[in-house]
Amino acid sequence: MPQETMLLSRICIRNTDVSSFQELIGIIQNTNFEGNCLLEIDIKPDYPDTPRNWEPLIEEAFIWSGRK
Repeated sequence: MPQETMLLSRICIRNTDVSSFQELIGIIQNTNFEGNCLLEIDIKPDYPDTPRNWEPLIEEAFIWSGRK
């Protein structure tokens, strides 16, 4: 089964109304990514509240996405 790659930039482009890092995390957590999907972090989110350790937070939100 081939793996689909989801770009972080694509998530940001699809959600232009997001205005904070915490909102972005919420979007990622509440998205049900289909099947075998990998996340490629191709950009740094440009929000005033983006923390220094933003990458592991994005990865964690992606790993647990759609499981609530």
